Amino acid sequence: MTLPAHKGIKRQSISGRDAQKAVIMTKFADLDLRTPILRAVEEGGYESMTPIQSKAIPKVLAGHDLIAVAQTGTGKTAAFSLPLIQLLLAGEGKRNPKTTRALILAPTRELAVQIEENIRGYAKYLHYKISLVYGGANQRPQIKAMAPGVDILIATPGRLLDLMQQGHIKLNEVEFFILDEADRMLDMGFIRDIRRIVEKLPTKRQTLFFSATMPKTVEGLAKNILTNPDRVEVAPAATTAEKVDQYVLMVPKNMKRKLLAHVLKDDALKRVIIFTRTKHGANRVSRNLEQLGVSSSAIHGNKSQSARQKALNEFRDGKIRVLVATDVAARGIDVDDITHVINYDLPNEPDSYVHRIGRTARAGAAGISLSFCDHEERTYLRDIERLIRQKIPLMDDHPFHLEGMQPADYANKDDDEDDDRPRRPRRGTRKGSPHRRNEPRKDGAKKKGPNNPANSRRPAKSDGQSKDGGPSKKKKNKNRKHYRPSKG
Repeated sequence: MTLPAHKGIKRQSISGRDAQKAVIMTKFADLDLRTPILRAVEEGGYESMTPIQSKAIPKVLAGHDLIAVAQTGTGKTAAFSLPLIQLLLAGEGKRNPKTTRALILAPTRELAVQIEENIRGYAKYLHYKISLVYGGANQRPQIKAMAPGVDILIATPGRLLDLMQQGHIKLNEVEFFILDEADRMLDMGFIRDIRRIVEKLPTKRQTLFFSATMPKTVEGLAKNILTNPDRVEVAPAATTAEKVDQYVLMVPKNMKRKLLAHVLKDDALKRVIIFTRTKHGANRVSRNLEQLGVSSSAIHGNKSQSARQKALNEFRDGKIRVLVATDVAARGIDVDDITHVINYDLPNEPDSYVHRIGRTARAGAAGISLSFCDHEERTYLRDIERLIRQKIPLMDDHPFHLEGMQPADYANKDDDEDDDRPRRPRRGTRKGSPHRRNEPRKDGAKKKGPNNPANSRRPAKSDGQSKDGGPSKKKKNKNRKHYRPSKG
């Protein structure tokens, strides 16, 4: 049976005061969920729905395909998990070997693990079989778990395709297909894998599509895999959390390490995530912090799953103060009470900035984002501000403030290892001078921005400069109130 062709997207968005009213006025008890599900939700301490939940859940229960645009930390997992658990009750116990009734795709192992944990919690009074499939772990237990068939399968694309090709998983009986963090899927290069998976799904199914942002590539994917979907948004695409106080700190590249040490002296930074552009950079920042006596751990794609999970657990339990992460590894981090996000390196993809700062100010709490920007990263900053449609306030009351200096003005080599990116020839040097370094990019980062020869954009020229060519010292950070979230 062929479903009707795509006829467009019905949009329904909420924001501002309307979103706040939804949180206050709408209760889970209003949804007519089955008693075992409501019991689990209530025991989890949940009563009021978030905006994305109040708008998405009724549409999913009604059997509609859905596009949901919502930032990290808005309750997306429950928005698709709760109605899914309810809908599956209609065929409870209907399983065939190696099949699944519901498939949830997630871009990272961490996110897949967290989705599985949440679903098990919501379905703990029901008799569902739930399985988890992801790379970086022994596949034998995963194959064994899938052998009798399951109700819900949570998977990352790569491992799922591997087990499908080996004949251990069949998708011909999928009734519900959920794609979570769709924008990140595409950022990580999973578009072909997703298409191969979708080809194996039954035409008759309900599809849910969740994403924090909706660039054209994501819109195109949605049109190909959904049928006449509804659309809900809890904020305009590519906007940042309202309760995140955002600041940019201009700093010479070789002073970032010292600036980080300076900032972390403030005890207001209680639980911090630091983002770097590369795996190597994450390791180096973590080592530097340990030398300073700051408890930290790094997570990235080269870390084993057990090491990453250990670091996350220690961070969640407060055993370490700082988690250093790359963009890929950080997706799916679900930790409450993160006070600060520090962009040690600005992302070369502006969408990543939105994801990064969404790690703080979760569940209605306030938070602060501090972005370290050297002169060569100003192009990235400009792209970010264009995407979020606002200027990020400048914080210049620190001892390492860069007063419009050119890269050539900082020839200090003492901390040169802090630079992760290949260098552009410095202005004023001989033509054809070799680059200092030419490290390949890792973690799936695209070669885009000021260091890509194919990109001719140059950082914006500044209008100020210190007399001695070093960091300006006219403003000392005697008052660190900026490192604390604003009230209200």
